[in-house]
Amino acid sequence: MTAPGRQPVPVRTIVVTIAMVLATVVAVVFVMQVQRVLVWLVVSAFLATCVWPVVGTVEHRTGMRRSLATLLVFVVLVAVIIGVVVLLVAPLVNQGREFASQLPDYIAQAREGKGPVGHLVTRFHLDELAARNQQQLRDSVTGLGSSAAHVLAVIANTVAAALSILVLTYLMVLEGPRLLAGALGLLGEPGRTRAERVGRDCARAVTGYMAGNLVISVICGTLTFLTLVVLGVPYAGVIAVFVGLADLLPLVGATLGAVVATAVAFLHSIPAGVITIVFFVVYQQLENHLLQPVVLSRTVDINPLAVLVSVLIGADLAGILGALLAIPVAGIVQVLGRDLYDGRRGALKPTPTVGEDRRPVRDRRAAALPGTAPRSSG
Repeated sequence: MTAPGRQPVPVRTIVVTIAMVLATVVAVVFVMQVQRVLVWLVVSAFLATCVWPVVGTVEHRTGMRRSLATLLVFVVLVAVIIGVVVLLVAPLVNQGREFASQLPDYIAQAREGKGPVGHLVTRFHLDELAARNQQQLRDSVTGLGSSAAHVLAVIANTVAAALSILVLTYLMVLEGPRLLAGALGLLGEPGRTRAERVGRDCARAVTGYMAGNLVISVICGTLTFLTLVVLGVPYAGVIAVFVGLADLLPLVGATLGAVVATAVAFLHSIPAGVITIVFFVVYQQLENHLLQPVVLSRTVDINPLAVLVSVLIGADLAGILGALLAIPVAGIVQVLGRDLYDGRRGALKPTPTVGEDRRPVRDRRAAALPGTAPRSSG
């Protein structure tokens, strides 16, 4: 029996509530099961956003069909990726053999306290430390063989992920216009116009950041290579490529590359190591205060705290790829939030909300006041 004045809960409401709870549980379990595939889709979507303008430019300037233009762009892209891998791996193999052949001389010099390594060994008593931990070092070397199967599995999974992301990106770029037109066709005229503007805004944030970050990394790698060649540091090409790739990572990438380059420079000579440290300190100041403001001037300006939080979350969710895509994702979130704010307070802006120099649109209440002139949105 129900209490007086209270209406019983309809059975339909109870059934719908239970169904919604079950559907939510099923959705969460499904997302957890296909988490890796979802990460691939997100990465492919970002890469497709970056490649899309290039394909469009080739399509319009050459008169090719979109399928041929997409194929041409991806062939060039794959060739560039293979070239970078060959540039990085081939010298590593050759120089690794050279290092292995010279290793006995390095060990002999270290034992006699000669050369940069020998001075470091003598100064910090590394020979005594190695002697005390000789058994642990042997166990570590022995354990490397047992992990070979795990390394091969990781390599196989990485190759499979890379191929899957490449194919997904290709299909997204190829079928993108038709899918986008179909999705926009489901919206009314006001909603379609707003979706197109927000989409262009988000795409500009992603492509601007990724292209700008790539340009800065190329500059960093080139200057590192020139510095190491002038100092006579060996393996300058390989180190420069590694520094350039590491510089793609926000916040920690430049420091990681600088540590590796400086360590190799100190192995060559102490003056070379000191000069390398000075170079990276000066370059970081130039990059932070000159290159980034100039090259990334057309990207979304994000608060440093938001950058740190987004990078940490992205790295925890998807590793290095998550860290790379964290800032563009934060930029998209900021664009969407700004659009919601503008949509509530005034009309949509005629230009995208990109850059720190953009101001919010005028307030509707201010526009409704007599004699109030509309403010410029730029």
